[in-house]
Amino acid sequence: MAAPSPTPSPETPGAIRWTGLLLVVATVLAYANSLGGPLIFDDKPAILDNPTIRHLWPLSTVLSPPAIGSGVTGRPMVNLTLALDYAVSGPEVWSYHATNLLIHVLAGLALFGIVRRTLRQPVIPERLRTAALPVAGMTAALWLLHPLVTESVTSVIQRTESQVGLCYLLTLYAFIRSVESPRPRAWQTAAVLVAALGMATKEVMVTAPVLVLAYDCAFVAGSLRESWRRRGGFHLALAATWLVLAALLLSGGGTRGEAAGFGLGVTPWTYALTQCRAVILYLRLAVWPHPLVLDYGTDVVRHAGDVWPQGLLLLGLLALTAWTWIRRPVAGFAGVAFFLILGPSSSVVPLVSQTIAEHRMYLPLAALVALGVAAAYLRWGRGALVVAAIVAVGFGGLTWQRNRAYQSELGLWTETVAQAPANARARINLAECLLLLGRPAEALPHAQEAVHLKPNYPEAHTNVAIALAELGRPEEALPSCLEALRLKPDSARAHSNLGTVLIKLGRLPEAITHLEESLRLAPDAPDAAKVRNNLGIALLRAGRPADAIPEFLAVLRVDPSLAETRFTLAVAYGLCERLPEAAQQLEAVLQLKPDHAAARSALESVRAEIAAARPAGP
Repeated sequence: MAAPSPTPSPETPGAIRWTGLLLVVATVLAYANSLGGPLIFDDKPAILDNPTIRHLWPLSTVLSPPAIGSGVTGRPMVNLTLALDYAVSGPEVWSYHATNLLIHVLAGLALFGIVRRTLRQPVIPERLRTAALPVAGMTAALWLLHPLVTESVTSVIQRTESQVGLCYLLTLYAFIRSVESPRPRAWQTAAVLVAALGMATKEVMVTAPVLVLAYDCAFVAGSLRESWRRRGGFHLALAATWLVLAALLLSGGGTRGEAAGFGLGVTPWTYALTQCRAVILYLRLAVWPHPLVLDYGTDVVRHAGDVWPQGLLLLGLLALTAWTWIRRPVAGFAGVAFFLILGPSSSVVPLVSQTIAEHRMYLPLAALVALGVAAAYLRWGRGALVVAAIVAVGFGGLTWQRNRAYQSELGLWTETVAQAPANARARINLAECLLLLGRPAEALPHAQEAVHLKPNYPEAHTNVAIALAELGRPEEALPSCLEALRLKPDSARAHSNLGTVLIKLGRLPEAITHLEESLRLAPDAPDAAKVRNNLGIALLRAGRPADAIPEFLAVLRVDPSLAETRFTLAVAYGLCERLPEAAQQLEAVLQLKPDHAAARSALESVRAEIAAARPAGP
């Protein structure tokens, strides 16, 4: 018995708008608990250490992000969105998370439009054409709610991935609209402009002109020759946006210059071997998104024998994609899109800062989801959509649960160390979290293990030194301080920590030198006030109270509520015989801490001295 013909889906404007609204609501609900998450990992240097986002004008400064070792370097459009967020909320995190969520929602709506309009093309089987709206809606829902994309949405700086994904999708969407429009030039111009913005967002955009050409060949023109005959000028204009990316790379701004491992012991071959493991892992996480890991570290595979099963499977998938593209381009397009989008980061260019990273699957996952939903509908009809809806709800719950991990930096790094115990960087970050919480005894083993795993990481030695110093063991901390500084002589943090340890050892002139160097290297660092406070203490103990006073005043301009700093400033004023100012600071200390016994006693003594110094009345 023949299967009944499918009922055409009601593609009325109202149905389309309601579907889009449901997608927005579902995504906002799944990510509502992400808006208050703290800055993590590369979020901090990209926002807290980035002076170019503090003002929106001049625009040339905003579009010239510094080389600060984070995701903004060479990516002016990302820096611009961060500057807009800073204008709204300064360093407060909510606006950054809200922007990330907005970018993700817009990308999902763009995907919805692409899939819906693609499924209406004449080359698509009638069974799919008549279900374009629900199939497109479920594709977008599964992608928007998939837990694998949480890192790209919830981690602020990973908007590099979602923002370039939005540009990529809008470029393709504008091309599709140009084919359908009686006035294609406006949509073609929009596609070129968005592609140029994407090139200034992240390097993965480099494959967008190729993918748009592949889409034209598969779904519209039918062949490369016909595509070139009809729209050769447009495709050339789209390819010309590569000049934007080339200019950024040649100017030294592209992050590949910072992250690529050429000359660092990571060859294209060893990186390609590592990507055999990575890509198969990504495919597994696309189907079963557990466990998700924030940071997989920087290890690489050295021998082909270690990944031969993954390598053979990956080669088989590449061969299947190529064969399908040649025989049936419509069916093969999703595979081509997957490998094209993933190629710049997961092929042979060694990106040693992260050899495996889940955020790289942000956009490639969309191709897999679209292929899976379409194939399932062709095989099982509307029942497949019901199952997809159930899976989407489950994904939304898992995404909500995953976002809870991002609510605590300590919890996130504890989880990461448990999942990747050989990841030195994860242990470094966990140790830093514990140190900030005043738990040096717990931080020390993680810091020492990080040194064991990666002896050339200066941050690992720094954490060991800080933990030992806070445990009252400055003599043991000193070698770690010196090693951290040897590995990274221009590290403000290493100079600061060495200076702090030298204070505890009583080597005050050396301590002053290193603390001053720390401030010279990073005068606007988030912990600059703490460094100034330590410098003031060193100067005071070295018998230079007049030099210490400006340092304490600078600290109090940042945070006037620091009672101990005010007390130490009062001591400096007293030693300089500036008794009224000393009394003023001691009074402020008692306002902040009424039970500060030392301040109360000192204030009584200072007042007595002031009274004794007054001339006697007539």
